[in-house]
Amino acid sequence: MKKIHLLLIVVLGLSGYGCNKDFDTLNNDPKKPENVKPDFLFAGAERQLSDIMTNSNVNSNIFRLLSQQWTETTYFDETNFDLNTRQIPQNFWNSWYIDVLKPLSDCKTKIPTQDKTFVPDAVQKNQTACTDILMVYAYSILASTYGDIPYSKALDINNVYPEYDKQAAVFADLIKRLDKNIADLDVKSEAFGGNDLLMRGDVAAWKTFAYSLKLRLGMMLADADPALAKETVVSVGTNAVSSAAENIAFQYLSAPPNTNPIWVDLIQSNRKDFIATDTLVNLMTALKDPRVPAFFTNDAKGGYSGGKVGAGNNYAAFSKPGSRITSQGFEALLMDYSEVSFLLAEAVERGFISGNAGDYYNAGVRSSLLYWGASSAAADAYIAQPSVAYATAAGDWKQKIGTQKWLALYNRGWEAWTEIRRLDAPKLNLPDDPVSGFPVRYTYPTQEKNLNAANYARAAASIGGDKVETKLFWDKF
Repeated sequence: MKKIHLLLIVVLGLSGYGCNKDFDTLNNDPKKPENVKPDFLFAGAERQLSDIMTNSNVNSNIFRLLSQQWTETTYFDETNFDLNTRQIPQNFWNSWYIDVLKPLSDCKTKIPTQDKTFVPDAVQKNQTACTDILMVYAYSILASTYGDIPYSKALDINNVYPEYDKQAAVFADLIKRLDKNIADLDVKSEAFGGNDLLMRGDVAAWKTFAYSLKLRLGMMLADADPALAKETVVSVGTNAVSSAAENIAFQYLSAPPNTNPIWVDLIQSNRKDFIATDTLVNLMTALKDPRVPAFFTNDAKGGYSGGKVGAGNNYAAFSKPGSRITSQGFEALLMDYSEVSFLLAEAVERGFISGNAGDYYNAGVRSSLLYWGASSAAADAYIAQPSVAYATAAGDWKQKIGTQKWLALYNRGWEAWTEIRRLDAPKLNLPDDPVSGFPVRYTYPTQEKNLNAANYARAAASIGGDKVETKLFWDKF
């Protein structure tokens, strides 16, 4: 036995493990940089943000299913509102805090440490504003998905049990942050240049994005705080996206690994589970909508049809997501002229701004049709139909705007789900076997219940209960 012990000591000594000066190096990862440039943190966060909003991963982003753009054929738990089996709320939450907000926070911290000889004050100021605009966007998604969230005390490594901020207070502060960012942006100076994957270094586009996001947040407050909503919307003026040329989109590439997440999820992985819903296809075919061939493939009979939501459907029989959506290089829209036009139409109807709601409505419909490949003549014919024309379409202004906006937000599942919650239009059928009422929010992550229990309990009580049916503060009706 002594000989064995002696042999082990000799081997360990020769291998270097017995030397204290070398042992410490085991904690260092030679492939992980200790000091990442803010440019790279910013670019990485942009990509992650776009991926989170665009992917169709059933473990986190099921908004196309909730808004009944798509339904499932093999596993239809998510379509039937089962958010917990796959820990969907937790995965979505972690993606934003870990993959987007933390890198952006680190980026803001590192920006002032750059050599001003190469990155002057004016450039650093623009960089900080652009970074914060993305943080505002991220927090707006979180607050509009969950309700009260860790915000003012979030992202602090020394505070692992952050308190939750009231959702209304978060919204109010986000609007203030956008005001500061807009004021700070100087279009005569640069920001992140070629490392800006979203705007390609166009500072003016960042200002347009900030104004458009401010318009969205203002209109989301319309039922909860009309005074603040009107003040916010009026202050935007004509500075939001004003044409399709100004659409805010993340451009994916045609070769891996920087490809469209839909291509990755459906084509590269050979997933055969998602098809069109009868809810969407039936309405579009009834309206003779020219976007149908762009949205979906032909079904087994050569036409267009969708499956029943939440039921077992034959994948081969129905229309699937179209080839444009599933192409490798298809872009991801984060804000476009169509959305802005519908927001302005609503603002007119609410008396926030002057103008003609029908004109804004027509602009929203037309912009969407042209984006998806319809001709100008086809767009004119579509809008002229009594079932589409603003003066004659069925329902009140919420139903008219809500229905056409839902169609225009195809492939933007989170935004479509949000507008359904906010405008209560169109009315969707319940799925085949729902486990709950229609989800108007994601529940809080299980990890929050277990690890941040006291703050979780206060937040759950504050919003009226941690249930998918609990309406957020802006969802009044």
